[in-house]
Amino acid sequence: MSDDFAPRLLHWFDAHGRHDLPWQHPRTPYRVWLSEVMLQQTQVATVIPYFLRFVEKLQSIESLAAASEDEVFALWSGLGYYSRARNLHRAAQLCVEYHGGELPEDFDALLALPGIGRSTAGAIAAQAFDRRRAILDGNVKRVLARFHGITGWPGETATENRLWTLADAHTPHERAADYTQAIMDLGATVCTRATPRCDACPLSTDCVAHRDGLTAALPARKSAKARPTRRTIMLVLRDAHGRLLLERRAPTGVWAGLWSLPEAADEISARSEVARVRGSDADAIVFHALPPFVHGFSHYLLDVTPLALDIDPAPGIADGAGRRWLHPRDASALGLPAPVRKLIESLS
Repeated sequence: MSDDFAPRLLHWFDAHGRHDLPWQHPRTPYRVWLSEVMLQQTQVATVIPYFLRFVEKLQSIESLAAASEDEVFALWSGLGYYSRARNLHRAAQLCVEYHGGELPEDFDALLALPGIGRSTAGAIAAQAFDRRRAILDGNVKRVLARFHGITGWPGETATENRLWTLADAHTPHERAADYTQAIMDLGATVCTRATPRCDACPLSTDCVAHRDGLTAALPARKSAKARPTRRTIMLVLRDAHGRLLLERRAPTGVWAGLWSLPEAADEISARSEVARVRGSDADAIVFHALPPFVHGFSHYLLDVTPLALDIDPAPGIADGAGRRWLHPRDASALGLPAPVRKLIESLS
């Protein structure tokens, strides 16, 4: 193992690292935590506008804890992986309840909060409190796998454990916050997956992947599996005022707790459902088909056919806890899945 791994990386970071990210100024525990959660499975360029909008509206842990779930989801809408927002909200409430409205400095207490795993806790401890803690996000896994020539898929327990050992061994006792940012920056801007810039890397002279021509092969990818396709009907039901009927999704499952358009398995089921709440004949209902689209999830593809219908509100479809009418121009007020938001905005 190279003893000067951290010094070389820090020297590179001082000259070429990212020093003007919005969560670095000021670098408070709340802003660090929020950025780390947003950056899980999401790139910096995508996160920045969401982060800025979020902290403008909810400027502290106390304000986040006091916000409604709909407010949090509305600010998060479009970032995806909505369990992150739900966990963030719940963790803020726990911080208010048990930690005086502050993010705890104790590592185990951080780890106990919803949505904070070992790597995220390490990043918060290092960047918010300057504690020596290793991290192992996707960028760090890629840097270490290439530098040490680790051939296993990082998602496998044995490979991940080996990478954790290496991550901890390389983490210096001084400048923990800068080192943590440095190794993430190196993976994000130089040691990228598709086109690594080895000529600009401060570690390339000792990198096994660079030496052996393995940068394209490391880290190993998970065996690809074809994603199955699921199909659904989304009902675009509009009243005389141009408002759309929305329903809150179940508290578990895909898009849990978000507002979305009503769904049906097929057109026959859609007619039956509309007829039931209207008290009318299903055969008399004629939908207008809107352009279909496909939305990709990590494990499957969702093939969506939107069917539109002008409808007069009836007692069976009045506003309620899990159902409401909303004008398309007001869509930003609610937490909506990104493809549903896009569909609704196309109607306004």
